[in-house]
Amino acid sequence: MKELQGQKTMIEDPNHVSFDVLFNDAFMSKHSTSVKSFEEFLEKGNFQVRSQEDVDNIPDELFDRHVARETDFADWKSMFDTATSEYAGNQ
Repeated sequence: MKELQGQKTMIEDPNHVSFDVLFNDAFMSKHSTSVKSFEEFLEKGNFQVRSQEDVDNIPDELFDRHVARETDFADWKSMFDTATSEYAGNQ
């Protein structure tokens, strides 16, 4: 997956972080009882994500519902913000 900085937005920044790093297995296991990796999370939602553009093309409402169903977050923004904060705190 391409790297990203900001909510579903690619920005040219040397500090950008990939989804695989933000939503690592430990993060996913901590915040979900049904999935253990971000890849598994996407697969369970039947999302075909191979690039940043694929993520951008997921309707927000659909992604928010999947996040609420599969994690302890209410929506994608909450999940993303928490992952970003936890990542920053570990640096």
